[in-house]
Amino acid sequence: MTFDDFKKSLAAPTPPADLDDLLLALWRDGRQEWDRAHQIVQNLEGADAAWIHAYLHRKEGDLGNARYWYARAGHPPCNDSLQQEWEQIVHELLDK
Repeated sequence: MTFDDFKKSLAAPTPPADLDDLLLALWRDGRQEWDRAHQIVQNLEGADAAWIHAYLHRKEGDLGNARYWYARAGHPPCNDSLQQEWEQIVHELLDK
């Protein structure tokens, strides 16, 4: 799946069937479904999940919690726009 395909899929009522849980969390967030995105990612392990978790808490405005998750992810806290960070994470996951 390309990044453009992923973005276009946000207009659909259901996510693409081939998304893993990390991309599903970002898909939900891309549809302004923060709670659903957070429910997905909080049950996942690994640096990528921690990065998404950090992004979500930064978006929520809970910067202390976001810093904790950035550290778990091995990433410095992000200063880019939320949209830029979301796109960066999606690109990196699609490239794996």
